[in-house]
Amino acid sequence: MNAREIAYKVLLDVEKNKNYSNMSINKHFKDVRLSNQDRGLATEIIYGVIENKYYIDYMIDKLSKVKTNKMEIYVKTLLRMGIYQIMFLNSISDYAAVNETVNLAKKKNSKISGFINGILRNVIRQKETIGDIKTRDDVDYLSIKYSYDKWMIRNWMIHFGKEFTEELLEANNERPSIYLRTNTLKITRDELIKKLEEQNIKASKVNVVDEAIKVEHLKDIENNILYKEGLFTVQDISSMLVGKVMNPKENSLVLDVCSAPGGKSTHLATLMKNTGQVVSRDIYDHKLKLINASCKRLGLKNVDVQEYDGMKLDNDSIGKFDYVLADVPCSGLGIIRRKPEIKYKEKEEFRDLPPIQKKILENASKYVKVGGTLIYSTCTIQDSENIDVIKEFLEKNKNFELVPIEEVRVDLDNQEKGFMKIYPNVHDMDGFFISKLIRVR
Repeated sequence: MNAREIAYKVLLDVEKNKNYSNMSINKHFKDVRLSNQDRGLATEIIYGVIENKYYIDYMIDKLSKVKTNKMEIYVKTLLRMGIYQIMFLNSISDYAAVNETVNLAKKKNSKISGFINGILRNVIRQKETIGDIKTRDDVDYLSIKYSYDKWMIRNWMIHFGKEFTEELLEANNERPSIYLRTNTLKITRDELIKKLEEQNIKASKVNVVDEAIKVEHLKDIENNILYKEGLFTVQDISSMLVGKVMNPKENSLVLDVCSAPGGKSTHLATLMKNTGQVVSRDIYDHKLKLINASCKRLGLKNVDVQEYDGMKLDNDSIGKFDYVLADVPCSGLGIIRRKPEIKYKEKEEFRDLPPIQKKILENASKYVKVGGTLIYSTCTIQDSENIDVIKEFLEKNKNFELVPIEEVRVDLDNQEKGFMKIYPNVHDMDGFFISKLIRVR
């Protein structure tokens, strides 16, 4: 199987089954032998097509009598792949883009290969003008250019203004950097950087977090010997900051109420130097198995993985924990760079999130000891899921207060007020919200 065939399979899976791209890539790449070059090309096509879907469809609709909303999924998937290579990938010749796409089409259904060939050759002929967007409406223009559902554009323009919104859209189109969190139980950051460099992986320190390393040219991570030995885990800086903000003391009792996939739980356990206990909960058995596997790989013995629903109150845990983390389910609008298919979700899909977030936070707060710490975090930039939830919580719970965040070396607005708003276009990190509360009585 070549790069384009596997890219096609992943794109079809994402489009038909509404699967997340990163999960689909992991599933389809797992048992396929690919060179690093083919793996890179497949990944480039997958993310490139997803990130630019509306824009590519806009071009197709200029040329095709059958519009994309009427096309069969496999046909428009092939067209999107071909057009992405022609319009965005300078490293691939137009001839190769057309030829390879048509050959792939013949394998799927020879009857449509002529249609696809004709559209792609027309794209090449009109290459200088086919991408021109003809609309005077700002929302329409940005929705097509950056490929977003219109409600997101409107929402951000209302809350952030046009200039900030365009900067945010531009930042979300950039390929995200890969960051590693050093497993300080097994190795120092300097030693890990040296080992990575011995594998010809470019590695550099990240000043914001002591354990963090930015890497380039790291391929096939799960099969890397350093990963297998548990010397690092992959985690974005924003996500690492959650553990740093909590800053749990050794021998503490910590609860992570929504822990999957386990990055924050394992970070907290590592910060505690394998002492005390981190109770790591989630509702899905397959995700709990992933957390247990991570703990084993990292050599963590202070994590107790439990199946429990954060929406239900656990009477046995009331007032028991020194630290509680509520990293709640959210819209994910801060991590679009990593999961670009989020751009196409409809507003209704997120409508029920704030009530769920409020319920989980309310339950989580019950588990905190007097004098204990409660962290509420999300990977979204929506105030309705972030500071609005916290404000409503504080109005109802006078025994909690926001406290200044002094544990991290990030100069962010509102840190002194007890919360952090992180934006990809401002801070070059995943979009996140982190708040720190103390139970005062």
